[in-house]
Amino acid sequence: MGLSVSKRVKQSLSNSPEFDSACDSTFSHCLSLTQHAFPGVFPYQLSTASDHLYGNLSTGHPHPLVTKWVSSPPTRSQVDSALRVVTRDDEDPTLGPTQFKKWAVELFADAIVSNAGKAVLCRVPVGIAGIAGIGVATRSGKDLVGTAIGVYALGVASAIYLSLSG
Repeated sequence: MGLSVSKRVKQSLSNSPEFDSACDSTFSHCLSLTQHAFPGVFPYQLSTASDHLYGNLSTGHPHPLVTKWVSSPPTRSQVDSALRVVTRDDEDPTLGPTQFKKWAVELFADAIVSNAGKAVLCRVPVGIAGIAGIGVATRSGKDLVGTAIGVYALGVASAIYLSLSG
């Protein structure tokens, strides 16, 4: 399958004109909130930026991965986690446009991947229970039921993985 899921999602977001446009719009919005007095976005603005970016990506400049996998703006802990990843070695208190986009990619990739993982955890057990129930009702052999469960679980995981390419 090649790339890991998070790298695949990050690549999709980074190469998306909709995502670029939403990031530029949100960055400009954050600068206007500080009346352009600073060259970048402060960490305390990132929660608001996350909400604004989510609004742009879900309605204004819809991105297919965000509309499919992110049902609400990322949480404060996701915002802070993405900030820590992006600013590991940086002393500047603000995020410039490039660093802001890296933060946004990290933030939404994490939100998309975690929601896709939750979808796998929800769909697989329900399907397994259904297959096992049918196996019991039809008195099928345990090898046949086990194989069907394995194929089903692999199919669900593969379908979700392939849907993450955007």
